[in-house]
Amino acid sequence: MAPERQHRRPWLIYSFIFVELVIMAGTVMLAYYFEYTDTFNVHVQGFFCYDSSYTKPYLGPEESSAVPPALLYAVVAGIPTLVITVTESVMFLLQYTSKDFDTREKTVVTGDCCYLNPLVRRTVRFLGVYIFGLFTTDIFVNAGQVVTGNLAPHFLTVCKPNYTALGCQHTLRFISHQEACTGSEEDILRARKTFPSKEAALSVYAALYLAMYISCTVKAKGTRLAKPVLSLGLMCLAFLTGLNRVAEYRNHWADVIAGFIVGVAIATFLVVCVVHNFKGKLLLNETLEKDTLSSAPMTSLPRVESPLQKYIASQIWGADRGYMAVEQDCQESHRLR
Repeated sequence: MAPERQHRRPWLIYSFIFVELVIMAGTVMLAYYFEYTDTFNVHVQGFFCYDSSYTKPYLGPEESSAVPPALLYAVVAGIPTLVITVTESVMFLLQYTSKDFDTREKTVVTGDCCYLNPLVRRTVRFLGVYIFGLFTTDIFVNAGQVVTGNLAPHFLTVCKPNYTALGCQHTLRFISHQEACTGSEEDILRARKTFPSKEAALSVYAALYLAMYISCTVKAKGTRLAKPVLSLGLMCLAFLTGLNRVAEYRNHWADVIAGFIVGVAIATFLVVCVVHNFKGKLLLNETLEKDTLSSAPMTSLPRVESPLQKYIASQIWGADRGYMAVEQDCQESHRLR
């Protein structure tokens, strides 16, 4: 039974890895179609003539923002990767040098021919979940933007509607057709995709995931104050990113708050339900527990006998006593003779 179970285990591992790779590939492809193709048409939302909510000034393309997309994507992808990799390496080296590792196996068997270092295993696990969450956040945000088609605060500035041709004699006239705009189609399309705010969602997701990683993983002495300061600093940067979107009239407050909610929800779910608050153990801890159990003396464990065992023991003890009594009687009669 044991060899059969051992033979089936590699196939289960390979199946799980294959399923996870398929899910990751599907997530990346879906995010690509949302971001760089016109597969999904944006909902055309109407507006009222001279609506003051959409007449804010247009401060230029996204690249001219104080937090341009290239900088934001580089930060949310690079800093967590660097922090997690460096932290896991330092923790593994400290544990490696502080324990006797000569007689212990330093790799984890994942199949008949594959071996994985515990450092690589933890790093790949935490980073893989983080990257998956980034693409998931992007998909949720793009789906919300496509479905709602919410207008940016500067929409009428880039739309440039011909109010005379539209018959806007008063501000209560509602314009619902797409041909009402005469401005740049690219700017108009971008101004229709604001709810929820992608920048707010990605920034708060990265900040919260990294803050929870630092709080749950780093256990060194003297970090009781450093961990809260780092965590609050990361959350403050994410909050400032959302404020910048509102200050530059690129998003409404509702867009930024919705983005924060999406990022916080995805980060919390992945940390609590997927990586279990980063409770993965290093290999040394696992081997220490196994060795402790294997070296425990058997006499220290209490022994529980069943009623059948007690009955058999009593019968054997009674038979032994009867045999000894007969033998004593024979010896006594022989002595008297």
